[in-house]
Amino acid sequence: MRAYQEAGDVVAMTGDGVNDAPALRQADIGVAMGLRGTDVAREAAAMILLDDAFLTIVKAIREGRVIFGNIRRFVLYLLSCNLSELLVIGLAVLVSLPLPVLPLQILYLNLVTDVFPAFALAMGEGEHGILKRPPRNPKEPILGRSQWIVIVLHGLVLAVATFGALATARLWLELDSKSVITTTFLTLAFAQLWHAFNMRHPKSGLFRNEVTRNPWLWGALLLCTALLAMPPYLTPMADALHLAPPTPIMWSLILGLSAVPLLVTQVVTVALVSLRLRSIGTPGFKAGQSVDG
Repeated sequence: MRAYQEAGDVVAMTGDGVNDAPALRQADIGVAMGLRGTDVAREAAAMILLDDAFLTIVKAIREGRVIFGNIRRFVLYLLSCNLSELLVIGLAVLVSLPLPVLPLQILYLNLVTDVFPAFALAMGEGEHGILKRPPRNPKEPILGRSQWIVIVLHGLVLAVATFGALATARLWLELDSKSVITTTFLTLAFAQLWHAFNMRHPKSGLFRNEVTRNPWLWGALLLCTALLAMPPYLTPMADALHLAPPTPIMWSLILGLSAVPLLVTQVVTVALVSLRLRSIGTPGFKAGQSVDG
């Protein structure tokens, strides 16, 4: 056991007797039997199987991976959305533009598009093949270098789409300031909603994955869509949030540009996964070897 641990492996040990206690304590994860295990074994173990079924260990491993993945999705989604808001405000200030999104609108975004989709992502059941992946390093943080890169890239794409809506509404459509702010605000809001679909695992299915199978997410998206679409048409909320009722062409611009970050991210993800699979060769064969052998 110590040889495996010194080699960097994570060791689990099962036992039920008094003589198993030293090994259960030495193991990274000591698993004692809850029904027929002795009190000494249970006290020395890190986990107790109440039903003494080894299949429960597999279920616990899967659940642990699902929880870790959901926490990572939750954090990735929130940070990338918040970064996009900071970039939109910061870039507008740097180039001396009027604020494209007002402070009260940012607060409304944080209450609507951040809270409900993020909590829905945290309640996902995980992808089907999660147990087929190799174990991760137990010292791996929730947000490593690659996750921070993803957060920055996602935030940039969301911000670019929002500025695209701002520029189009102001320069091409020549809308008034209130309509420009409405277009920019709703583009950023809906882009953040669709951004939830970017939280799938890169190797999961494009249309059928752990995110699209999450009923809580669909409910959150429907609720948030209603909460975003209604304020411009409700006079008290429209006045408070400085919004104007969008025209059909404004809605076309909002929905079109808000979908751009999702499309760009999915195309890039599929391309990167394809290149990676091509570089390592077909699974089960050596790179460069034909299927015919």
